[in-house]
Amino acid sequence: MPPRKVPVRKAVAPTASTSKAAVSHSGTEPNPTTAPVKHAVADDSAEIARQEGLAEWEEMCRPNWKGLGLMDPIKSVEDKWLLLPAFLKVKGLVKQHIDSFNYFVDVDLANILKANNKVLSDVDPKFWLKYTGIHVGMPTRNDDSFDKSVTPHECRLRDTTYAATITVDVQYTRGNVIVRRKGVPIGRLPIMLRSNKCVLAGQSEASLARMTECPLDPGGYFIVKGTEKVILVQEQLSKNRIIVETDPVKGIVQASVTSSTHERKSKTYVLMKKNRIYLRHNSINEDIPVCIALKAMGIQADKEILLLCAGTTEAHKSAFAPNLEDCALAGVFTTQQALEYIGSRVKVTRRGFQAGPKRPVWEEAMEALATIVLAHVEVKGMDFKHKAIYIATMTRRVLMAMADEKLVDDRDYVGNKRLELAGQLLSLLFEDIFKTFNQNLKSSIDKVLKKPSRTSEFDAYQSLLYQSDLITSGFVRAISTGNWSLKRFKMERAGVTHVLSRLSFISALGMMTRISSQFEKTRKRHPEGEACGLVKNLALMTHITTDVEEEPIKKIVYMLGVEDITFSTGAEIYSPHTFVVNVNGSIVGLTRFPARFVANFRKLRRSGRISEFISVYINHHHHTVHIASDGGRICRPMIIVENERPRVRTEHINLLKRGVVTFDDFLKKGLIEYLDVNEENDSHIALYESSIEPSTTHLEIEPFTILGAVAGLIPYPHHNQSPRNTYQCAMGKQSIGAIAYNQLNRIDTLLYLSVYPQQPMVKTKTIELIGYDRLPAGQNATVAVMSYSGYDIEDALILNKASLDRGYGRCQVFRKNATLIRKYPNGTFDRLADAPREADGSVQKRYDIIQADGIAGVGERVDPGDVYVNKQSPINANDNTFNTGEGASASISYRNTPMSYKSPMAGYIDKVMLTDTDNDQTLVKVLLRQTRRPELGDKFSSRHGQKGVCGLIVNQEDMPFNDQGINPDTIMNPHGFPSRMTVGKMIELLAGKAGVLSGSLQYGTAFGGSKVEDMSRILIDYGFSYAGKDMLTSGITGEPMECYVYFGPIYYQKLSKFCSFTFYYKAPGNRNFIEHMVMDKMHARAKGPRAVLTRQPTEGRSRDGGLRLGEMERDCLIGYGATQLLLERLMISSDAFEINACETCGLMGYNGWCPYCKSSKKVAKLTIPYAAKLLFQELTAMNVLPRLVLEDA
Repeated sequence: MPPRKVPVRKAVAPTASTSKAAVSHSGTEPNPTTAPVKHAVADDSAEIARQEGLAEWEEMCRPNWKGLGLMDPIKSVEDKWLLLPAFLKVKGLVKQHIDSFNYFVDVDLANILKANNKVLSDVDPKFWLKYTGIHVGMPTRNDDSFDKSVTPHECRLRDTTYAATITVDVQYTRGNVIVRRKGVPIGRLPIMLRSNKCVLAGQSEASLARMTECPLDPGGYFIVKGTEKVILVQEQLSKNRIIVETDPVKGIVQASVTSSTHERKSKTYVLMKKNRIYLRHNSINEDIPVCIALKAMGIQADKEILLLCAGTTEAHKSAFAPNLEDCALAGVFTTQQALEYIGSRVKVTRRGFQAGPKRPVWEEAMEALATIVLAHVEVKGMDFKHKAIYIATMTRRVLMAMADEKLVDDRDYVGNKRLELAGQLLSLLFEDIFKTFNQNLKSSIDKVLKKPSRTSEFDAYQSLLYQSDLITSGFVRAISTGNWSLKRFKMERAGVTHVLSRLSFISALGMMTRISSQFEKTRKRHPEGEACGLVKNLALMTHITTDVEEEPIKKIVYMLGVEDITFSTGAEIYSPHTFVVNVNGSIVGLTRFPARFVANFRKLRRSGRISEFISVYINHHHHTVHIASDGGRICRPMIIVENERPRVRTEHINLLKRGVVTFDDFLKKGLIEYLDVNEENDSHIALYESSIEPSTTHLEIEPFTILGAVAGLIPYPHHNQSPRNTYQCAMGKQSIGAIAYNQLNRIDTLLYLSVYPQQPMVKTKTIELIGYDRLPAGQNATVAVMSYSGYDIEDALILNKASLDRGYGRCQVFRKNATLIRKYPNGTFDRLADAPREADGSVQKRYDIIQADGIAGVGERVDPGDVYVNKQSPINANDNTFNTGEGASASISYRNTPMSYKSPMAGYIDKVMLTDTDNDQTLVKVLLRQTRRPELGDKFSSRHGQKGVCGLIVNQEDMPFNDQGINPDTIMNPHGFPSRMTVGKMIELLAGKAGVLSGSLQYGTAFGGSKVEDMSRILIDYGFSYAGKDMLTSGITGEPMECYVYFGPIYYQKLSKFCSFTFYYKAPGNRNFIEHMVMDKMHARAKGPRAVLTRQPTEGRSRDGGLRLGEMERDCLIGYGATQLLLERLMISSDAFEINACETCGLMGYNGWCPYCKSSKKVAKLTIPYAAKLLFQELTAMNVLPRLVLEDA
């Protein structure tokens, strides 16, 4: 080793894009070095500075570079990554859930009310009830307290629902008088945290602290019955869009459209079957030839049908021509005949809804075609021209797909998907519940109005109040179970909501950005990786759009020169230079100048005249221009490039740093725009400014935004093999750390907390943006990469005992135990009692810690079997004949129903809470705490997907040390590197070591970060090897080791999964002598509980179950020929059962008698598994007769 040198110069800081000066603590605050200085007249001067800054901003936004020569050097934009924190303030990550819920509360509720705003009575035609407005208040308690305001933290503690009252304004008739009422409550809506109806919205950090809430908590979830529930983003195929698919097995090519309107949701198909094209819909009994459908819509000429469906291409014409024969074969030549043909095939069940006389079949067909088939294409004044062109377009897409397989759509392409957020799902749920509410209201009103002997005029107000539980329970049931069962919309979904994972801060954030794929049919389950490709995560700058009204868009489209398609013929539609313009899947017109039209439309978007989330793009294959403004599209912001230069310049970023402008100002001035997936395909995007070409249209803000919040924590991920990054995404969510600022005030079912969490020495930009550096989950361990004893094979780690003594890897486990002090209908109630006493006045050992109020005191040690809540329940609680009058309390007898401690390791009472629930029952919650230090078998992982268990704990004096006397905390086997190829972990060690020596945090951001050359230079300046290797001395022999060892800090996470198994024993006479080596998983049993049905041992550690001998173990024993062991394991130790079997007929008898042979001569006793006996009986019940063939043993 070279001798230590005094540093010649200061450490080289990271590059400009990663310099610490440009990074604030949270990634969202302006840099203190560039913040304006405050004076006495701070308000006036700040306002003047802001006005000057805005004037400067306006000047900058003018495109003033046109006069510059094309060969002038391009100055790159420094610190453009600062756009990310500005973006995350207004959009992204969890904001889309909140925006979606806000849209539901502000817009959707009113629209649903408007569509269902009248209730009429069949009994009294004079009666009517009309809704005129709907409002959602702020969250309140649902009890009689004076102050009804409530915070989310209180709801978590009291196991109540964080909900607000929905009120409506109504008008209804009472006799001949019209009554108007405002603020009538109709139910309670669970409120999403951080939405505009939540008490936390817009609060400062100090206010949030007063409410016991964490400022870094993302919100976007609900609290239902005290449990945090999140509605996962649901992935669906896009509505109102043509999707062309093929089925090679059946030989079918089909174009399908899922139509979705407020009134109806249905699916229409146009499919090629046996060289004929048919229209299929589930409201029509059989497939209709497409030519008959077009004739029914008023297109009678065969030539026009041929032109509309096949265009001018000869190949398509010849493929479609045979379909024209279908009309002649069916005897259909006119529109009337076609309508009668279809009307006779409309399902009869539909007609059952119509009251009054039966209608003619052509009217049935007219209504079915107008309102049910392709419901999203509007028919005005019975003019079917638009719908006919739509069906013809679907037919042409089928013909094109048959001619060219490349034109078949990909269902898995992101542009064909839409993501449903909480707002859309709650909107569907409310629509279904509200329609049921109105039906029930109508029934109850009719029931009252039928009574002739009413003494007073009927007032509908009481009926409204009576129905309010329906809406409340509908919301609570759906969110708490996750089942969206809406029969009106034929929607059956399970697993829509999940309990928010609080294993770590990052697991909660990762769950909010997860996409869940739903399938109509249950998919086949595979033994491994069944969720592969079905569970996805959103990238860092992804935004999911909400609906934008489309009528104004159509007006703009016509103003930009698009011709209405109503008066166009097939020849005009399919002429070579004509492009069809679609708005949200509906055909609106034609244009002959698509590029000019799209350029003008984008100018309007960039100037802020229309919504920034409307996308427009050209599809050259189908000669169409698509405009999309529907919700659920995935989009992300890009910097606009004009004349080979990005419109965002360093001056703009400086104004953003100073706080003069926000991210929205960049959008309004056309410097940045959102692109969805389809428009991205129509753009040329550069990754770096140096790669901008003449055809470039956009520039990425930062390359690392391709990763999501969870993957963004990995340092140098671009140097790792990709599966390792995937493994870290799973393990990062299980790491034990800090979960929130209010973690010690929470009472969660199970909570793992690290005692000494540290922020990593090697950070990434994502870590600062999401606040992971303030709520970390890991510690910087000094690692020596070397082979040390045989206890480190297969990724096992060797830990330094002194490091564990000082708190490395130490965690606390909190468990909640709760019980209700119930009040029973017969007037009896549970009670808390003091510890029972023996005859001599002493207290039993297990009741030692119980105080006079029946609950153990805070801070008491709890050993296995100890009682910490002495609850007693009345024996006659369910006896309704019991007298609860005066003096009855003396006759009530109680039985003990105490809460006792079951864990094998001692714990401590951390908190005790008594409160009332909404049902006026007393709730007792006890939080138990265990402090655990790492033991053999505990699982650790670096941020590079390299997990390993603790194989050996070594005394500090036996560990190797370097010339400064530093011992490693962890020794890792070097054989973990070659096959895993995690070079990122090596660079992390190098950067971490340089950071420790120079006293600065380093950056390992994807596709950037601190450079290896810079880190090596820092190491050399401080007298270390540029390669990060040190010379170590053996702690056992005291001799220098013969090789240099890679030695430095790496960020390690302790994982809660497999954290601590239990391995314990009792010493004679000392019931507390339990060695908790590996605490929560280890399990064994001899005899124990059995399942009632099969009489086999139960399954699982929590039920004291047996250990399963599976098929693979059975095969292994067969391979060894260990038949007696097999018999013992599979029958004798499991479910041996003695039966009587007849040697003659081979059937089972009883008590030595065969009921089939009517004899007891040849009945033998034998032992078989009880499950086999059960199987024989079940087969017999199914008319399958199993017979036993017996031989003498």
